[in-house]
Amino acid sequence: DGGVPSEYYEIPIGEPDIKRAGSDLTILTIGATLYRALAAADRFEREFGIHCEVIDARSIVPFHYEKVLESVRRTGKIILASDACQRGSILNDFAENITQAAFDYLDAPPVVLGARNWITPIYELEKEFFPQAEWFLDAYHQKIKPLPDYTPVYTFNKTEDARRNELGV
Repeated sequence: DGGVPSEYYEIPIGEPDIKRAGSDLTILTIGATLYRALAAADRFEREFGIHCEVIDARSIVPFHYEKVLESVRRTGKIILASDACQRGSILNDFAENITQAAFDYLDAPPVVLGARNWITPIYELEKEFFPQAEWFLDAYHQKIKPLPDYTPVYTFNKTEDARRNELGV
């Protein structure tokens, strides 16, 4: 809450940190995507009354799943996000492990949001490459549950997934 402490501190490796408590949707992030997830959580709450629990993974190996699984048991839904390309991302492994461990509690399959599967672009195209706050809403609307009176900006449906996979992007 207060930023980086001025005194010495340690972060327990493998322990995710809950940055925002919520009851309707779990968002697990790795790296700088945390800030866009928090912006998305603000929009979810303000526009749709959806309270997001935002969790910062902080590390990927080791990774203790207990806090994430506890959150998914409460919310029944999860979006996993990172600035890494989605293809070959550790988020896919996280999603698989969460699915296996919390299958009976999930209302929808985990949704993975990663960067586009192409070479990192010039600065002017970063908003098209890295996950943005609206990507979370679009993915939720198309892959988890439709949001009332919401028009997606980007396409995250099965047809678009298949098209991108066929093109290799």
